[in-house]
Amino acid sequence: KSTTTGHLIYQCGGIDKRTIEKFEKEAAELGKGSFKYAWVLDKLKAERERGITIDIALWKFETPRYYVTVIDAPGHRDFIKN
Repeated sequence: KSTTTGHLIYQCGGIDKRTIEKFEKEAAELGKGSFKYAWVLDKLKAERERGITIDIALWKFETPRYYVTVIDAPGHRDFIKN
């Protein structure tokens, strides 16, 4: 979910190419090059190392027509709060 959401944010202009390239380089250094889009929302060191979302994340951006708010939530059962 995080990768798809991060890619959507990028494709809609919500984050610039330079930042994605930075994430790609950092992810590759950890052997997780394909996670560059997930890192838009997965900020915690543990999330990046383990490749799972641990905490909710919020991202806001504007398109020419809309104000967009994206919320990413953990999907792993150990991190879902009831």
